[in-house]
Amino acid sequence: MYKVNTYTFIFLSLILLLSGNFGYAQLSFCSGNSGDPIYFDDFGSGTTNGPALPSGTTSYTYANSEPEDGFYTISSNTNWFGWHNTQDHTPGDTNGRSLIVNADFTAGEFYRTTISGLCDNTTYEFSSWLLNLLPPGGFCGTGIPINVKFQIWDNTDTVLLASGDTGDIQGTTTPVWEEYGLVFTTTAGQSSIILKMLNNGVGGCGNDLAIDDIVFKTCGDFISIADSSSNSSVSLCTYDLPYNTLLEATPDFSVYDTHFYQWQQSNDGINWFDISGETNQTLQINNLTTTTHYRVKMAETQANLLNESCNTISEEFEIIVFPEVSPPTSDGDVNLNCSTGVLSVTVPNGIQVDWYNAPTGGQLLESNSLNFSPNILGVYYAEAIDSNSNCSSTTRTAVTLLFGEEIPVIEDEYLTFCEGESIILEAGLMDMDYLWNTGETTSQITVSTPGIYTVEVTNSSNCSAIKTIELLQIDAPVIEAINSNGYQIEIHVSSNGNYLFSLDGTNFQLSNIFEIEGGNYTVFVKAEGDCGIVSENYIHFVIPKFFTPNNDGQNDTFNLKGIESFSESEVYIFDRYGKLIKSALNQPFSWDGTYRNEVLQTSDFWYYIRIENQIFKGHFTLKR
Repeated sequence: MYKVNTYTFIFLSLILLLSGNFGYAQLSFCSGNSGDPIYFDDFGSGTTNGPALPSGTTSYTYANSEPEDGFYTISSNTNWFGWHNTQDHTPGDTNGRSLIVNADFTAGEFYRTTISGLCDNTTYEFSSWLLNLLPPGGFCGTGIPINVKFQIWDNTDTVLLASGDTGDIQGTTTPVWEEYGLVFTTTAGQSSIILKMLNNGVGGCGNDLAIDDIVFKTCGDFISIADSSSNSSVSLCTYDLPYNTLLEATPDFSVYDTHFYQWQQSNDGINWFDISGETNQTLQINNLTTTTHYRVKMAETQANLLNESCNTISEEFEIIVFPEVSPPTSDGDVNLNCSTGVLSVTVPNGIQVDWYNAPTGGQLLESNSLNFSPNILGVYYAEAIDSNSNCSSTTRTAVTLLFGEEIPVIEDEYLTFCEGESIILEAGLMDMDYLWNTGETTSQITVSTPGIYTVEVTNSSNCSAIKTIELLQIDAPVIEAINSNGYQIEIHVSSNGNYLFSLDGTNFQLSNIFEIEGGNYTVFVKAEGDCGIVSENYIHFVIPKFFTPNNDGQNDTFNLKGIESFSESEVYIFDRYGKLIKSALNQPFSWDGTYRNEVLQTSDFWYYIRIENQIFKGHFTLKR
């Protein structure tokens, strides 16, 4: 490769800058629209390496296997030297190849190509996809990053027209392709240039890269296309046809000062052809009936417009015409004789059905349903709607609900009855034939066992329906235990159900806990619906855990309330040494915390209490 020394390069640069022919740009992309690629290299595809690049394309040496330092290969495989093993970048490629370079210690030229047939004073974009092949964390650690310089030279390879660096591209834990581009503008009379990508990194462990999808194309204004309603695309149903509209191309003047137009048309969005005579900024479309794509070629001069290497292409305006939606297929008119009166139709997948009361217009009766159950006789109309296009059928399908005998209308029931009792079950309709699952044939039956009962009800037209009755037995309550917890009485029931509780047999509550002074009580429990009531006598004896004889009116005495309600009782109070402090026999008991008229100090005292056949032992605290 030809090289110039530093002084020569500076001298040439100054001359070019002064003459206005030198351009320098950092890497960037075209901000507007581009034309079709003038040059494109994706390095082909295949499971074998190669072929080698044409002579002069690179300064690196070709290797038909893994490339060592200073070598390159063309391959769909990158699984060497602990590199990422990944596919090429080209979308949809099968066994796609890319340019694999193991950069040398000295700077080299990765890629060079000459582009001819360009137009002067025209902006172009040079781009490529790059991948750092070395993941971090191997024997190289983070590794030396790749760094690539993009350059555009004149066809003599002596005048640098544009240049830019990628900067350091560090290794990543997973393979990441990144695109880089360089934009420049040709000068007067310039029709051929040289594209270069050079090694801008340092040698050593790392600086290994893959290159793919090198593209060179025009760069022009961003050109949007819209209709008079500012739509960028249009979707039509067959009943919208024929379609007329006016399209307008709007450039943003980011590149071109003047604009020349050529409208194009395509039936598939792939193959395009010029529309003869349509070279204005607007395009009138008349009587369109099929899906059609439109775009406009644009250039700054008429000559450039005719040269595919010099024009750009706008955004696409797509007019989609969806196919006609067929009306639903009727499943037949319905006679109410022994029928539920459900109308139905059939449609393909992706089609929904709306029901109306008129062949056109009318009232929407049911949305998005293949079935419709009207409550009056008559003709109803089903309309098909494509879920994707929202286009509807141009005609509706009529389905008729005819007169006939209706099936008996009955309702299922859920009933309860009390344990040990019986209940009457009723079919609910008179003057019918009946068949119970018990074998009985009357409109009513009497049962005393819980379970599921059914009755088939049949009218004079032999239309029948089945009624289901679920019968649940409410069990009578069973008192499992009654406990005293301080001043609270807690009642526990062993059977399941909803129960009410009472201490007087009249006033019942949902809670099973009563807070009440000691005494002899009768506990009542009944089930919901007055299904059974049980009772049990209970001695609720409250023994205070402490008392404070300080004359404040609160807990001043150790008082065994309710003991007087019992026919026999004994009470003995001892101090901690076993000395009898106070006793009582068959009488109310209350102690003020004194012994022989002497005030006793804070301490624990023990009690022995016998009430009829129950004995209570424990201790309590006197607090001063």
